[in-house]
Amino acid sequence: MSIVKIFSDSTSDLPQSWKEKYDIGIVPLYVVFDDATYKDGVDITPEEVYEQVAARGALPKTAAPSPADFMTAFEPVIRDGDNIVYISLSSALSSTYQNALLAAGEFPEGRVQVVDSETLCGGIALLVIKAARAAAKGQNALEIAAMLKECRSRVETEFVVDTLDYLYMGGRCSGMQNFIGSLLKIRPVLRLIDGAIVPVSKIRGKKEKVVEQMLQHALAHADEIDKELLIVAHTLAEEDARYLEQALREQTGVDEIATIHAGCVIGSHCGPGTVGLMYMH
Repeated sequence: MSIVKIFSDSTSDLPQSWKEKYDIGIVPLYVVFDDATYKDGVDITPEEVYEQVAARGALPKTAAPSPADFMTAFEPVIRDGDNIVYISLSSALSSTYQNALLAAGEFPEGRVQVVDSETLCGGIALLVIKAARAAAKGQNALEIAAMLKECRSRVETEFVVDTLDYLYMGGRCSGMQNFIGSLLKIRPVLRLIDGAIVPVSKIRGKKEKVVEQMLQHALAHADEIDKELLIVAHTLAEEDARYLEQALREQTGVDEIATIHAGCVIGSHCGPGTVGLMYMH
């Protein structure tokens, strides 16, 4: 009987312990400054990204893995007789999904199932762990892909961004919005809706106030939260992440709450100090 190996890309931001426990393959995206290209999480860390942004005054570009990158990752698994389920970053945000599909087409039909997560970061991680646990129970690749496509719409992904600087440098807000927002300490709340990042509110005041609002939004839906796993993700926001994890642990009854560090691609778009919640309902 063939084994099903689960793959994702580096924007899933899986902790190393999960990669090892479930033997999950990761295909990295690229972080590109003018004169240098790095593999996300392999050649560069989020802290190094922030240092380069501060020094250069400009954000890096990010690029999807090529079809050849995917083929290189998938080929040994297919050669060994096993099948693959690959869970991608939202197709609304990157060509990663399309490139994985192109690579899958180079292998015998049905051997590589490619699933659009329609989310990012810990939202992908939720789906990856569901897939890995299903594979461990003996489900085949088609069954796992069908399960993921059914449950991906139930993933909630929400972030609080600490600074507008990265959104400004990335062209997501104007210079005037950045100036006024910084002056008034306005922090946007971003949510994944239909696979795209959408600003759902802007809250004025201390960051703790914004984090608290995000917590209360989750607690208002506590009865609907899938109790298997909830994820807190952050970029150099340890204190906020600890607060959210403790409050959610005490007030939701979720079986497992994991705190993860968002990687270079997420960090280069949102900046340091970002904190987010990901759960299924």
